[in-house]
Amino acid sequence: MSIYEKYEAVIGLEVHAQLSTNTKIFCGCSNKFGSQPNSNVCPVCLGMPGVLPVLNKQVVEYAIRMGLATNCSITTKSIFARKNYFYPDLPKGYQISQYEEPICQYGYADIELGNGSSKRIGVTRIHMEEDAGKSIHDAGNETLVDVNRCGTPLLEIVSEPDMRSAEEASKYLISIWQTVKYLGICDGNMEEGSLRCDANVSVRLKGETKLGTKAELKNMNSFRNVERAIEYEIKRQIDLIEEGGAVIQQTLLWNADKNIAAPMRSKEEAHDYRYFPDPDLVPVIVNKEWIASVEKHLPELPVIRRKRFIEAFKLPPYDAEVLTQEKELADYFESSLNGLSKKNEENYKFVSNWVMTDVLRVVNDEKLSITDFPVSPAHLSGMVNAIADGTISGKIAKDVFAEMLKTKEHPQTIIERKGLVQISDTGTIEKEIDSILSKFPNEISRYRGGEAKLMGFFVGETMKVMKGKGNPKVINELLVKKLKS
Repeated sequence: MSIYEKYEAVIGLEVHAQLSTNTKIFCGCSNKFGSQPNSNVCPVCLGMPGVLPVLNKQVVEYAIRMGLATNCSITTKSIFARKNYFYPDLPKGYQISQYEEPICQYGYADIELGNGSSKRIGVTRIHMEEDAGKSIHDAGNETLVDVNRCGTPLLEIVSEPDMRSAEEASKYLISIWQTVKYLGICDGNMEEGSLRCDANVSVRLKGETKLGTKAELKNMNSFRNVERAIEYEIKRQIDLIEEGGAVIQQTLLWNADKNIAAPMRSKEEAHDYRYFPDPDLVPVIVNKEWIASVEKHLPELPVIRRKRFIEAFKLPPYDAEVLTQEKELADYFESSLNGLSKKNEENYKFVSNWVMTDVLRVVNDEKLSITDFPVSPAHLSGMVNAIADGTISGKIAKDVFAEMLKTKEHPQTIIERKGLVQISDTGTIEKEIDSILSKFPNEISRYRGGEAKLMGFFVGETMKVMKGKGNPKVINELLVKKLKS
């Protein structure tokens, strides 16, 4: 047993989701990303004397959505608190958040593990808060401050320390990312900071129940970086303990270029922030009718949709996993199914294959959103219909698909314009096969002598002569018949 197998990791994540509201949480300033620095600000954002914050109702509704989606209990009365700390990008000297009475508590999210099993990760709380500004350190010897983000509405989603590996943490984060996107409350762009994750990591000997000293990891802007950073920190802590040292409670910044985490500061405790109720904001009252209304309009969530794709369309779990990664992709796939002339398991899988290979290849290569993909779901299903009814072959379909990408035309229009209709007439195909076989007597002898793989050669030669328009099924049937005689 290696030294690393003696220990287990204990991991909890704090995920900040920037909400996709039009305006900020306590004022009417624009919540748009990418504006000119310090252009989306007002006296409320900057905490000027005498101003009063007014809560954005949509922020509360988004919080309820996320709480219901993660099986939380929705608090009917919650309050805002002031979190006091001093930093250049926090003009007020405090951040408005929730502390003792968050809006959502005691939920969970189920994650699928690589071995086919699942694990339930507890969600301790979800609370509303405002974001701070942004310090910019790449201006020579100066640090600049952009306060556009001050007052941007956030949900902080805090998990229980239920994860035991970097892989589990990554899968949980992906689950949260999928959920906020399906709910339409956050665009989930980690590179732009719309979804940010801090990881609390500690280790202990297997069998031990007492928690070890934790370190907090920050500055992880991708799922891969979250996994790499946690793996690094687990190893660092075990190595430190094995060498006789002690883990200290601190905040570490992940450096993706160097693949290391460097200390930033000692880790604060809750009492360091001197929380107290915000005197300018009344309690948030959420009645049962409001909760019921939000619940009624929740979309089908990724876990449920994945299960439905497997059960209703008989898709393999891998296909269902890929197709439900994003709501828009799942919508595209399902819309394509609606256009099938024959709705059966074979054609569902056919569409799945096209979406996962050809469609996603173009989407990824061209860095497109599936909503901007030039081939509509109706046109994709039209092409699959043409393959299924024998109008074109799978090989010809590749050419039709490439043309649809360029022209956005219906596949039938392309097939007719370019004369791509598949030839299934047995007399025509038989004539071509006879011509081919007359040229390759040696190959015929070898095939009849047991070299079955030569069938592919004969099919290929026939398809070549027929310029890909021959029906492969008919060609195979006629070849088998003739080569046996």
